[in-house]
Amino acid sequence: MKNRRENFLISGIVLIVLGAMFSIAVNIVMGAVSGMGGILCFIIGMSTPSDMRMSPEAIAAWTPSMERLPDAGRFMYRVDVTMDEPFRSTILCGPCGHLETVEGLRPDEYSCPSCGRQLWINEEE
Repeated sequence: MKNRRENFLISGIVLIVLGAMFSIAVNIVMGAVSGMGGILCFIIGMSTPSDMRMSPEAIAAWTPSMERLPDAGRFMYRVDVTMDEPFRSTILCGPCGHLETVEGLRPDEYSCPSCGRQLWINEEE
């Protein structure tokens, strides 16, 4: 019951759909009971406040998961840059799954220290 609002909303929609199918295919009373229960769950879900907030410390400490990225004709990489001061860039190397945090914006060029591959070179100058 971590996300109570979302659970009630999904349950309400599923019960409304099942109630419609039951009333057409099986028994109208069974469908009416299921549909009314779905409407009740949906109303409870809409009136329940959502509590999916993160603390500023948790947002600042976020890093992407360390996983290998699939090759798509050539190797892939992922760069995430924070939008607020202080700027921090996290770079995930796709072939080896190495994650590195660099202070500041995205660097002009980067080579992975783990596997030695050069991920990009900025040739705009």
